[in-house]
Amino acid sequence: MLVVLIATVILHFLDLILLLISTSVNAWRTHREHSYDLWYDCRSSNEGHSCINANNADWLQAVQALMVLATIFCLLSLIFFVWQLFTLTKGGRFFITAIFQILSSLFVVSGAIIYTVMSPASESSDSYGYAFVLAWLAFPLTLISGLIYIVLRKKE
Repeated sequence: MLVVLIATVILHFLDLILLLISTSVNAWRTHREHSYDLWYDCRSSNEGHSCINANNADWLQAVQALMVLATIFCLLSLIFFVWQLFTLTKGGRFFITAIFQILSSLFVVSGAIIYTVMSPASESSDSYGYAFVLAWLAFPLTLISGLIYIVLRKKE
């Protein structure tokens, strides 16, 4: 049982790291020397590297909010897990932790879907960056982690 508990905590930390990276890194969409992010649009040229704030489109603000909420809910579920680990009665399930983790996964997938659908039309040389891929990877991992917390019971 200790192995399952340790594996679940490692998975949860992996989820949290993926969410932090995908929310903060400037690589949601790339185009040669131009990279787009949730927060900044950056260009690299012979003169140097310059960044400006991302546009204030409503859909982009929704993606920003959803990704920040996903990260916060993942962190809160980790805190609730530690709290429940010490206060839950024997045989109890980690429902509060599971609810927050599943909500985190729903926020991630909602943000990624909105970004996919609403991002401007791209040229053939545009591609999604690794932060976008990490956000999509974080979705099933947080969902699986939340489902594990539903099944997991506290033992002595």
